[in-house]
Amino acid sequence: MLRPECLRVLAAHRTDEIVVSIFRAAFEWMALSPSDLNFTFVKAMGQLAPYGLGLALAFPKRRVIVIDGDGGLLMNLGCLVTVANAGPRNLIHLTCNNGIYETTGGQAIPASERISFSGLARAAGYPIVYEVDDLGEWEILVPRLLSAEGPVFVNLIVAPPPEPYPEDWGAAYSRERQKSFKQAVMSR
Repeated sequence: MLRPECLRVLAAHRTDEIVVSIFRAAFEWMALSPSDLNFTFVKAMGQLAPYGLGLALAFPKRRVIVIDGDGGLLMNLGCLVTVANAGPRNLIHLTCNNGIYETTGGQAIPASERISFSGLARAAGYPIVYEVDDLGEWEILVPRLLSAEGPVFVNLIVAPPPEPYPEDWGAAYSRERQKSFKQAVMSR
């Protein structure tokens, strides 16, 4: 699967969820689903699940979707235990698993052929865990995810991007988006 295809499916079902994303996935997401409820980063690798957890706990009546990367999650595996222990029913944690550190030049993730992010999430205590490598299966699953009581973890097996990630892509834009996000969330 390609990550933009997966995000397009998710965007088609999005209503008023807060979506936390990073790096290239953030820019793909903003193009597919522009909203003041998009909370985006470019320099917070490993911190998406903690940010998503904080938002899910702060806004328990609103669903929070984290669009993480396998490299970022690998940097902070302890967040899986923290999220599972807190047990936010409104949190969906997606990990786009392409087997590489996309933002630092495409180096392979250590043990990418053996590591099971789904297995790690299960062992950490996530009550609902999926692994998806088929777009048709993903299209069927998304509506169920958006109504599930979580926390939910989904390991999306996606292909690496066709070109390298540009350095310092959109840091200033991301800061501006965070300001409008804060205003949007606080006013609702």
